[in-house]
Amino acid sequence: MEIPNFKDVIASSPCVFTIGVVGDSGSGKTTFTNIIRHIFGDDLVSTITLDDYHLYDRDQRRARNLTPLAPEANNLAGLERDIALLKNGKPIQKMRYNHDTGKIEGPFPFAPAKIVILEGLHTLFTQGLRDLIDFSVFVDPDEDVKFNWKRKRDTGERGYSTREVDEEIERRKADYLRYVAPQRRYADSVIRITTSEIGNLPGGNDYKITLLQVPLERRVEDTSITIDLFSILSLSDRNFTLSFSRETLDGRKLGALAFDGELPADTVRILERSIENQTKVHPVRMCNNHCTWVSSTEIARLILAWRIINRRIFIEDEWKGCPGMKGTW
Repeated sequence: MEIPNFKDVIASSPCVFTIGVVGDSGSGKTTFTNIIRHIFGDDLVSTITLDDYHLYDRDQRRARNLTPLAPEANNLAGLERDIALLKNGKPIQKMRYNHDTGKIEGPFPFAPAKIVILEGLHTLFTQGLRDLIDFSVFVDPDEDVKFNWKRKRDTGERGYSTREVDEEIERRKADYLRYVAPQRRYADSVIRITTSEIGNLPGGNDYKITLLQVPLERRVEDTSITIDLFSILSLSDRNFTLSFSRETLDGRKLGALAFDGELPADTVRILERSIENQTKVHPVRMCNNHCTWVSSTEIARLILAWRIINRRIFIEDEWKGCPGMKGTW
């Protein structure tokens, strides 16, 4: 049986698919979810940042000696209520946290798209939130990587001094370990980001990316990554490593697929075609036709997208209260 265009299936579905992304501030959460927007488009994908559910503005948190990572500084009950409404296709009124001023503004109307991405510090903090998320990701960069990113972002985009950022980093460490890090055990995928073991990459993306994932229950069809042996045997001028291992993390046995360095773009193009063939969404492109090399981050993003798409295709049988969905695929 010919598979229909998956984008059309999502557009006509009465259900809202939620993707929950957890990670510290400045950990790269948006980097790994933008691929979903890239594939399906702004008309089908909307994003909520959980910063909008802060109960207190910046000055009020300081007066209370609270960091944004403390659960009591956030309206988690309101977040649960709003996600439940969005999953039923209903619009909500929500506040907006302004990072430039540190103030809470609103409320503003928010209407759900067919795919809603939720990014923040507490996405999987409560059982109620976990029950409302259809696929979850924990972004887990090493401290050195994470803090360098945060300094760059907060001094460049948010107007903080380096001293202010470093003081905030120190204030947040204990709360991160207490409240955010434990959520990793609930995620379907964990993205570990470390400094490249190869280093000095021409593109400047000097990271080793490891995707740690629970086993797939079902798959749409075979998907392959090929290695260009000709490039390797002819002494390519770029180094890369690709490895797979089994790891026990937070008491769970996970498969760890690691990428380091840069791979030939043709390798990624074959994976892109697999996603295109499975979803009938065209085109799926990580880079333009003149791209020769792709980074470990780009490859990890594409594989994560494939994993999310697999989950979305097979989730209909698990959904309750979504008329007409069972048996669509």
